[in-house]
Amino acid sequence: MAKAGVDAFLVPRSDAHMGEYVSPRDERLAWLTGFTGSAGFAAILQGEAGVFVDGRYTLQVREQVDLAHFTPVGWPKTTAADWLADRLEDGQFLAIDPWLHTSAEVEKLRDRLEPRGVTLRSGENLVDAIWDDQPEPALGKAHSQPDDLAGESSASKRHRLGKTLAEAEQSAAVLTLPDSISWLLNIRGTDIPRNPVVQAFAVLHTSGVVDLYVDSRKLAEVTLDDDVTVHDPADFVPSLAALAGPVRVDRSTAPYALKELLEGAGIEVAWGADPCILPKARKNPVEIASTREAHLRDAAAMVEFLTWLEREAPDGGLTEIEVVKALEGFRRATNALQDISFDTISGAGAHGAIVHYRVTEETNAPVEPGTLLLVDSGGQYVDGTTDITRTIAIGPPGVDEKRAFTRVLQGMIAISRARWPKGLAGRDLDALARAPLWMDGRDYDHGTGHGVGVFLNVHEGPQRLARISEVPLEPGMILSNEPGYYKEGAFGIRIENLIVVEHAPELPGGDDREQLCFTTLTWVPIDRRLIDVTLLSGEERAWLDAYHAEIPRLIGARLSDAAQAWVKDACQPI
Repeated sequence: MAKAGVDAFLVPRSDAHMGEYVSPRDERLAWLTGFTGSAGFAAILQGEAGVFVDGRYTLQVREQVDLAHFTPVGWPKTTAADWLADRLEDGQFLAIDPWLHTSAEVEKLRDRLEPRGVTLRSGENLVDAIWDDQPEPALGKAHSQPDDLAGESSASKRHRLGKTLAEAEQSAAVLTLPDSISWLLNIRGTDIPRNPVVQAFAVLHTSGVVDLYVDSRKLAEVTLDDDVTVHDPADFVPSLAALAGPVRVDRSTAPYALKELLEGAGIEVAWGADPCILPKARKNPVEIASTREAHLRDAAAMVEFLTWLEREAPDGGLTEIEVVKALEGFRRATNALQDISFDTISGAGAHGAIVHYRVTEETNAPVEPGTLLLVDSGGQYVDGTTDITRTIAIGPPGVDEKRAFTRVLQGMIAISRARWPKGLAGRDLDALARAPLWMDGRDYDHGTGHGVGVFLNVHEGPQRLARISEVPLEPGMILSNEPGYYKEGAFGIRIENLIVVEHAPELPGGDDREQLCFTTLTWVPIDRRLIDVTLLSGEERAWLDAYHAEIPRLIGARLSDAAQAWVKDACQPI
């Protein structure tokens, strides 16, 4: 920093493709600070360094960073711009790598800091300058996603979206998100752990033609249409100068460097959403049917795991790592698992209160009788992506644990049963999941639900169930439904199903306005030992009994004899 003449440098957890997930080469935040969460950033000054994390990582960050050198900062309550504005002075310089920040982020920084006389510089990455053993770029093999699973050919997608660009009087769109490019071209890859995407850049033209900038070695097993031309990644930046404007760039997901390069070449930038974002989120009937099958397969594996856990846990000989290995083993026994969809969260007792806890050999705790075990996991299958959380009582639960669990369950049921007028967003429904907890003076610091792909990212935008989500929910969108409660130092509770938005059936006496609802995709028993039945309403009991009644019918034939016996008992009416 001193050599570069800068007073502050931002280190985000991102890469040039601006996806949530990064390859080992781009784990700069973890390398520098020790923090391994999936979201966050650091602001480095000469005498102070802040690590910014949201409510999911409040406990984790304090365990992972050296507090003598790094100060955890609650984000987004405190923004980078505000924190830096309090510390930088007139005439000082803030540096960023323009490939690791979006234009929206840079604009917020400039709006806050430039009136104070702080200058923002974009240039080299100062972490890369000192990271001597930085891994090489990802070079995972890609493969084609069959049209009978994608539900639409790549050619159809490209021409459909090219037409939308033409209607907007835009000549092309620059695509940077790996899941957008993978969806558009019906390809999948192995560049990012747990996420079957191909890291690349692409330019979609109004004609439906795509210029794809990717290491061709990744595509050895892929046959692309003639309208898709593969270029060396080194040609991407020079090629931008040859585009004719206006060129669509997504202000919220594309790196700021694109704005600098296009405007520097005199090309008009047309700000607009990545054209793949919403079409990808609106799953077609084939994708929904295939993901239902993936969820039933995964549910059977989960029930086999819960049967095993019921047999092994009471003796107190299990550890968190053994739980992780056993669960992955049951998924692999399906002979259909491509990968787990994220690193399994297996949190026993107090570890369950760490929202995104990842067990290591150093933290590996016993699963002891009298505690709660929170297991959040998922699988990647060629026909779908799963994500499920169950909280299990290991021995008799306490009164507080049962009450908190029941309040969380009530919130999950409220979302599951919701119906609403078309046009509402996730922010309009989020409070339904929290209201039962609010009645007890409790809450949780993460969103209620995130979007989920189909054999793509387990976290997918733009749909969310969260206070900040303004994107209207539409039929075909898949989301998680996962309220929780976390008592630091004691226990954590989360119950998570995946749900899909559908048109709601008409009701007698209703008006003619269109309404939407959720349909459940996840079919795994909820631990009845943790339910305080006296807190449930008649409608909540009816929903839970109906949910449990469906499970043996849907997955019974897929189960071993032992699991069939276990699920029959686990799904008894309350």
